[in-house]
Amino acid sequence: MDFDFSDDQEALRAAVRRFVDKDYPFERRRKTVATGGFSAEMWQALAGLGLTALAVPEAHGGLGWGPVEAMIAMEELGRGLVLEPLAQGALIAPALLAAGAPEVAAQWLPRIAAGDALVVLAHQEPRARHRLTAGQTQAREQRLTGHKSLVPAAAHAQAFLIPALDLESPASTSLYLVHRESPGLSLRPYALHDGSSAAELHLADTPGTRIAGPESGQSLLELAADIGIAAQAADAVGVMERLLELTIDYLNTRRQFGVPIASFQALRHRVADCKMQLELARSMSYYATLRLTDEPDVRRRALSQAKVQLGQSMRFVGQQCTQLHGGIGVTDEYLGSHYFKRLAVMELQWGDTLHHLGEVNQRMLDTAGVFA
Repeated sequence: MDFDFSDDQEALRAAVRRFVDKDYPFERRRKTVATGGFSAEMWQALAGLGLTALAVPEAHGGLGWGPVEAMIAMEELGRGLVLEPLAQGALIAPALLAAGAPEVAAQWLPRIAAGDALVVLAHQEPRARHRLTAGQTQAREQRLTGHKSLVPAAAHAQAFLIPALDLESPASTSLYLVHRESPGLSLRPYALHDGSSAAELHLADTPGTRIAGPESGQSLLELAADIGIAAQAADAVGVMERLLELTIDYLNTRRQFGVPIASFQALRHRVADCKMQLELARSMSYYATLRLTDEPDVRRRALSQAKVQLGQSMRFVGQQCTQLHGGIGVTDEYLGSHYFKRLAVMELQWGDTLHHLGEVNQRMLDTAGVFA
């Protein structure tokens, strides 16, 4: 199989890397964290680069590019620890809107492509434990009641995509679009460990627009989660790659007994182990991206497998690189500690490692049952 990238894809990588290096320095990120974990100015800069239009169909003013281009962009944004939720606002939301009600897609997709609107998925609930079928938010006659947790950049979004149990079709999930200003909607914003913005979202008989009914709501929710996992896998590869670069630079600079500590064999072996974990993660990121267009059962198993490997790699690389730095590795003033925080947060998003290990095992048992 050919894993070489096209000239256009390499140009995209170079453009995003230049943007991150020039326009997203650490001090700018620190200021964004201090002011709520989201910068409207930076979101517009991402739009100017074309990233908010990346997955929007051309018919709605987007670029209409595919999962590989999204993976490339996410890797480079990961290297810069970009806080703005590109995966949520420019990959997941367009996929759901494009597959839903045409009139809603026509209203929102051009605004998303232009960077004028941020629409995010609000699917997690406090008692669901990563299970996409365990939500308790209810909808009756397109009015929603429930509680969504850890909604990314909710305080800065113009609308939310919310899965809810449709009481008109018992035990079935429909997907709704809810405006930020809708009556009965309230938010409690807070910062996550890595400085990004999230919120608790409460709905009390809040009006929404159904964009996908019970016949497709659950399948679209699963697709959204898989897009999120694939995007996060690429993001994590970028984070780990840059953290490893920082660590190697530190080992070559720090001296002990008159020589750089990079010359110590024990430390070189630990760096080699980190590189191996990084390449395993990169391979599974590619695998996840290429499986996004497969049949749902194949896709879901592949994405869970990728999340297991990414979780193991993120934990290993984050811990090892931080330990190799010594005390400076956990100080807030040092850039490397923020990469470690980002990896720690990502390991718990879209289902943690143990959750997806259980998903993989269950699917293997189900497959074995078919051939028993």
